[in-house]
Amino acid sequence: MPSPTRRQFVAAGAAAALGGAAVLSRAGSDSAKAVERPNVLVVFIDSLRADHAYGKGANTPNIDLLAAAGLSFTRVVPEAMPTVPARNSFLTGQRQFPFRNWHDYPGLLEVPGWFPIKEPQLTWPAVMKRAGYWTGYVTDNPFLSFASPYAPLRASFDLFERRGGQIGGTDQGVSKEELRHWLHPSLRRSKHVDRVRRYIANSHYANDETKSFAAKVFTSGAEVLERAAKSRKPFALVVDTFEPHEPWTPPPRYLEMYGDPDWDGPEPGTIRYSRTSNWLTREEAPAVLKRMRALYAAEVTMTDRWLGVLLERLSDLGRLEDTVIILAADHGLFFGERGWTGKISVALHPELVHVPLILVDPARRRAGDETPYRASPHDIGPTILSMTGVPAPDVMEGHDLSPLLDQESPPPRPWVYGGYTNSHYVRTNKWTFMAENHLQNPQLFDRDEDPGELKNVADDHPDVVRELHERVLEAAGGKLPYYPQ
Repeated sequence: MPSPTRRQFVAAGAAAALGGAAVLSRAGSDSAKAVERPNVLVVFIDSLRADHAYGKGANTPNIDLLAAAGLSFTRVVPEAMPTVPARNSFLTGQRQFPFRNWHDYPGLLEVPGWFPIKEPQLTWPAVMKRAGYWTGYVTDNPFLSFASPYAPLRASFDLFERRGGQIGGTDQGVSKEELRHWLHPSLRRSKHVDRVRRYIANSHYANDETKSFAAKVFTSGAEVLERAAKSRKPFALVVDTFEPHEPWTPPPRYLEMYGDPDWDGPEPGTIRYSRTSNWLTREEAPAVLKRMRALYAAEVTMTDRWLGVLLERLSDLGRLEDTVIILAADHGLFFGERGWTGKISVALHPELVHVPLILVDPARRRAGDETPYRASPHDIGPTILSMTGVPAPDVMEGHDLSPLLDQESPPPRPWVYGGYTNSHYVRTNKWTFMAENHLQNPQLFDRDEDPGELKNVADDHPDVVRELHERVLEAAGGKLPYYPQ
């Protein structure tokens, strides 16, 4: 059977993903409006660029259905990145940056900001559990799932379902030919070899997507939904997929939607976090980067397809009209833009820092609308607690976003700040500013004149650089820490 075309896949995905759940995109019923203790389903997706969730970067019919049913936030920038800091922010409702008093922890990366949640009893799921909710977390995130410092967090849920494989596990059963197929030649003598070998050995999903990590997480999430629905309590469930984090080894039917059918070289199935010129020649870079974007888009579409399995189960259980649904992400990554590939802490531009956030209300308030309010993952906890009538702990610093559902405004946020390892950013209506924490290599972009953030004008506006940096110092409580790497 030939692989479907992109148009056929869109039609099939939109029709089949939610089955009878077209109710997602229509106004809520009177009974939905009267729900006092709605259920909560949060879908957290790793490495999902906003232009692939909202824009034309990838085909995502299930995310599109959520957007049609909910309120989409178009200017979301995490206050802390990458993977672990962003999840700490999301779960605690507290700012993580500037990562004060950080030190290395076993099982986590030796990178500023990678520390466990110090008070798991104050996360929004733990607060909801004490308020009578059944709580669950399903994920293949290797750090939250298996690192020993996260054991107290795992124990704070009624059920923490972990699916392993992306990083640990076996490295057996991968031929040299298969490994070479998924690695660009410049990465075949690097740390990437072992990562890609383990990734393939633990899944082998290039010809069977049911073995993919997204399939495993969302299928497990669907099974846990059934258990939650039988708990006789309202439930709060997080389903957190590490896909589409690299490496990427998508099945042909997804890759054919985006890639050159005549491509006959090795697949650039993973990426180096560096200047593009450090690992790709000027001659080969355009074709390799284009192929890499196709691999990523294919993985995004495959991830979206399995998200549909979770949402269809929610529909089958009859819980669409009494469940708050949130879709969120932690960061994006570069595919050659601005001369970078991967995640780069000193290049805090939209390709890396702009992420999707969709809030679906059971009554379908603001269905299909967008808002430019500057949201962040640390707003999710306060929003959920407000919508479920559970008091938020005083330590939570995020804003309740739910007033937007009634065309009202949360507290004003004319500018935002945050950071990644040893660097920080500020974004206002006019300016984008970023620098290392000790104010080395400042970059300033005037988005009125340069909306693409391409021309660094820091030398022309030292007063603006100083003023924006001082804003961060005041908001963050003083001098920013810098941890030599």
